[in-house]
Amino acid sequence: MDSRIPQPRHIVIIGGGVIGTTTAYYLTRHPSYLTSIHHITLLEATSIAAAASGKAGGLLGKWAYPTCLVPLSYRLHAELAAEHNGAERWGYRRLECGQLTASVGKKKPSGSAKTRKRSSVGIAKQEGGQDDSADGQTEWQKLPKQDEKASALLHESVLPADLDWIDASLVGEYAEMGLPGFTETAQVHPYKFTTSIATLAREGGAEIRVNSKVTRIGLNKSEAAVSSVEYVDRVTGETQTIEGVTDVVIAAGPWTGRLWPRSKVEGLRAHSVVFAADVSPYAVFTDISLPHDWVPAHRAARGEKRKHRGNVDPEIYARPEGEVYACGEPDSIIPLPETADQVECDESQCDDLISYIGTVSPVLGKAPVAAKQACYLPRHMRFGKESAPLIGGTSVSRLWIASGHTCWGIQNGPATGKLMSELIFDGEAKSADIAELDPRKFKV
Repeated sequence: MDSRIPQPRHIVIIGGGVIGTTTAYYLTRHPSYLTSIHHITLLEATSIAAAASGKAGGLLGKWAYPTCLVPLSYRLHAELAAEHNGAERWGYRRLECGQLTASVGKKKPSGSAKTRKRSSVGIAKQEGGQDDSADGQTEWQKLPKQDEKASALLHESVLPADLDWIDASLVGEYAEMGLPGFTETAQVHPYKFTTSIATLAREGGAEIRVNSKVTRIGLNKSEAAVSSVEYVDRVTGETQTIEGVTDVVIAAGPWTGRLWPRSKVEGLRAHSVVFAADVSPYAVFTDISLPHDWVPAHRAARGEKRKHRGNVDPEIYARPEGEVYACGEPDSIIPLPETADQVECDESQCDDLISYIGTVSPVLGKAPVAAKQACYLPRHMRFGKESAPLIGGTSVSRLWIASGHTCWGIQNGPATGKLMSELIFDGEAKSADIAELDPRKFKV
């Protein structure tokens, strides 16, 4: 058969988050895509952006990781926004991003962030939930976004004049986020971005089925290639099978490991809150030192101690249209549920986050809280440690994995989607060298 002649393909994408939707989008935009012979079906167990893609911060940074994806994806975000009016449709904009140390109720800190040893990169797997000490308090666990090189840039500095929603009298150090030459930061509203990209993919020819929970990936008789996908229609309860499948892309976020255990992709729960407040466009990574006897009001009312000893590190991102997003620490207390609509939100963790932020931002301390929420970050685990995402083929022909992006799924979604379209239609990733992310390196 002449390999130059386009062949019929039925590509099934599992997962309606940012990775699945961007993959569908770029497949429909690939030069080889022909609606007459190529069928793309996206299956989502709940609704589009129901999990982390709808509850993430939406930060985009040239200082993110892995470096083999970031430059391409940051550029693609700008191109998507320019082509589809992203500023209006999903809140795309540039913003300033800084990191600071603050001390509440005592003298400003000096060099505290340089001497703290808690790394935020590659959080180790926590067995059996939080590691509580005898006094019931724990150390705050950072989300894996910053590294020690970035923290080392902190220096005694005055806050930018327009960062007026942080109490400057408490701040000891401030620095722009990222390393020299890699400080550029932008943002999108993750839910609006993901749902908009899904709409564009559908307009391009992709079929999207929601409330469709995949239960089985069928292989051929030799188990060497994919052949079918089985799913449950959660509305009718009926089991459906898609036959004649040529390609399957597992982009199911933290549920990827449930569908393909060899991927070793699992979930780590993280809580966040959304304030109704109109503030200047900054993303702020904090390191807050609190008095040892300070207790949040909601815990004091119940006669409880503060949950965390030492410093706490909330992240706060101003958004357009009068929103401010903030996220707290991850935890492994509650296992990953069957579907995104069953995720449990621990309101006390959200209340802790609100209280901590209120100590350094009187503006946010008084602002209405529009949402308290939780989601599970998809992370690729090897030998108990977090590894880079998986993007590419597996030991089974035409079975692809695109998952394990942790905190940077929104940032790296466009690059992942574009590269997946190249792998499927061209047989190789052309836009970036992602050999280090090849699932086959891990025998997936």
